[in-house]
Amino acid sequence: MYPRPGHGSSVFNVDSAEGRKTVDKKPATVRIARWSATHPWSAIGLWAVFVALCVFLGGAAGTNKLDEQESGVRESGRAGKIIVDGDFKETPEENVLITAESGGKLNRTEALRAAEDVTKRMKALKEVASVGNPLPAQNGKALLVPVTMKGDKDSAVTDVVPLLDASAAAEKAHDGLRIEQVGTGSTPKGLQETIGEDFKKAELISLPLTLLIMLIVFGAVIAAGVPVILALSCVVAAMGLSTLASHVLPETSAISNVILLMGMAVGVDYSLFYLKREREERHKGKGHIDAIEIAAETSGHTVVVSGTTVIVAMAGLYLAQEATFASLATGSIIVVGAAVIGSLTVLPALLGKLGRWVDRPRVPFLWRLTMRSGESRLWPALLRPSLVRPVITLVVSIGALLLLALPALDMKLKQPGSDDLSRDIPVVQALDRLTESFPSEGTTHTVAVRAPAAEAGEVKAALGDLVKRTAANDLFAHDQTPEIRESADRRVHTVNVGTPYQAKSDQAKESLKVLRAWVPQELSGIADAESGVAGEVARGADFTGHLEERMPWVVAFVLLLTFGTMMVIFRSLAVALSAILLNLLSAAASFGVLVAVFQNSWAEGLLGFDSTGAIVNWLPLFLFVVLFGLSMDYHVFVVSRIREAALAGAPVKQAVRDGITRSAGVVTSAAIVMIGVFAIFGTLNAIEFKQLGIGLAVAIALDAVAIRIFVLPALMSAIGKWNWWPGDRATRGRGGPSVPGRADGEESAERLPHYTPASAPASETTRSGYSQQ
Repeated sequence: MYPRPGHGSSVFNVDSAEGRKTVDKKPATVRIARWSATHPWSAIGLWAVFVALCVFLGGAAGTNKLDEQESGVRESGRAGKIIVDGDFKETPEENVLITAESGGKLNRTEALRAAEDVTKRMKALKEVASVGNPLPAQNGKALLVPVTMKGDKDSAVTDVVPLLDASAAAEKAHDGLRIEQVGTGSTPKGLQETIGEDFKKAELISLPLTLLIMLIVFGAVIAAGVPVILALSCVVAAMGLSTLASHVLPETSAISNVILLMGMAVGVDYSLFYLKREREERHKGKGHIDAIEIAAETSGHTVVVSGTTVIVAMAGLYLAQEATFASLATGSIIVVGAAVIGSLTVLPALLGKLGRWVDRPRVPFLWRLTMRSGESRLWPALLRPSLVRPVITLVVSIGALLLLALPALDMKLKQPGSDDLSRDIPVVQALDRLTESFPSEGTTHTVAVRAPAAEAGEVKAALGDLVKRTAANDLFAHDQTPEIRESADRRVHTVNVGTPYQAKSDQAKESLKVLRAWVPQELSGIADAESGVAGEVARGADFTGHLEERMPWVVAFVLLLTFGTMMVIFRSLAVALSAILLNLLSAAASFGVLVAVFQNSWAEGLLGFDSTGAIVNWLPLFLFVVLFGLSMDYHVFVVSRIREAALAGAPVKQAVRDGITRSAGVVTSAAIVMIGVFAIFGTLNAIEFKQLGIGLAVAIALDAVAIRIFVLPALMSAIGKWNWWPGDRATRGRGGPSVPGRADGEESAERLPHYTPASAPASETTRSGYSQQ
């Protein structure tokens, strides 16, 4: 018998035709792992320097934030660029709203007295540039004191604190009145205090939860901590690198949350795959370095393949041709790449340095549970229907998943906005009261026009006529006369037109259609005039339309690249096609559950949200790409274990049984980690992250349970020997299935020992051979 790869410096084969001795070079994963394991302090030190350098360079470079005005698509994107070209000075503004605590009509005398007090307090502050005259609401329920701040929009969130203190002091001095602020600084600050606290809680919960799951999986404290520490270091490094990358592709505000979400999920998973295999080989009696090398050759190879498929899938987002998706893709690719590199380099070093201490200190009951000898009874029992009645199991399981996917046919999309925020947030309640009394301060459309300076008079006249038309239509707000702004060079003009309806309403969408029809009519006589309508409603409509147009290209890219990757790795048409079809099936089922939960109201109390009757418009595309990438982790890992058994001579059903049984513990543990991390995001107030968290958690659960236990084994059992077609020369001539060859450094079937089923002692099967059960 020839030595297995990874044992010694090289593997020798004899060429029977010429009698020449050849040397098989070890795979790169094994060479890297051996160097790291034998030079642990060097590898750990290099990784620490790498992480520190990423943080330092990222901090020094600063973040290039994505400008909402410049990142739009279609007409709203064009309007945003026109507005930016106007170079208007955007001074931060605050609105101090005075209402009765009872919610009814204001006592005008008391309200004016309070407004005078507010004005006096505000004028005394160094952060305030000017205070306008109080504006009474047409419904008699509110009085508005406009305040213009010094500085710019970026500093408004911190500079607004003294103004909020002044408003709070005025409210205490006037019983029966509610005095609150909404504006450039106070609104984002109020949202940060609530939503920001949500994210902090999520981060604080996710860490101990992941540690607890790892402790249950390994039964030892150090083994539980290694994957979590490595994942955190990958997240930190990725955040620094993404900051550097933002100077090429501007960074969206959600990128840090996405990096944390993806980094903890894949970072822990990759370490889990590697550490589980190293421990498995060590407890079989392998030497410490040998166990690391085998883990590098098997699980390390799987990590590279899985990471590559995730990166390929995330790269599909660039085809969306939208700045937010480009930012999300960049951050995800960076953190997945960091997780792969960390798993291949510093993880073997940690295992090499810790040695058997990785299994210390042991938690008595959990340790005995994780180190139980013998085959589990659970997984063979669950797999029995798929192996005994594969066609029936396949039909039933696919039918159940398609039934779950059915609601997805009624999916409605919308742009997230202020109307999607929890109404329990104080600043959101203030926004609602402001919009009720002053509709023009709520949902607004921004008309932007760019024309030669010589045409400035005609542009202003045309926009004036447009304002008059809106004043005669109930789709638009009439509480204030819109102001036409002109740029310093007189080339750009803008006007904000309010609508009394929420952005998600049909009336707001209709007002956008009407306005977009009127603008070209009013400007028809002006030569070389460019125009567009922007605003929350316009951005949502344009973004959704753009995604519907680009999504087929992204999906096609992901499917083709995934298919190609699987063909190269497994050299099997059936494996490549099944990977595509099964991932499509689990994604469709998760979309169906997402629609059933969030487009209806039955789960509002359970999950703590107010249904908007739609799914956030960016979510389906992003969710599809992430799911396709993450699902391949399990698929590659499970099919690789099945393939190991097939290469060793097992018939198809036994290979499926043993491959899934041997990988079930790792896959289940990895799935639980992902589900736990994602489910925590489902508790956040922001509807987009709630939908993202629930969607990912459901998809991973379906993938790990329905797909891996029922659909995949039933499909492979039904296909039989065709699973490995066309394969290669690895097992031809042995009477076994034609199994795809391995990458460089992998042993052929001729060099594998006779197959030993997981359920039988090695000595017995060696004597009698394997017979299909």
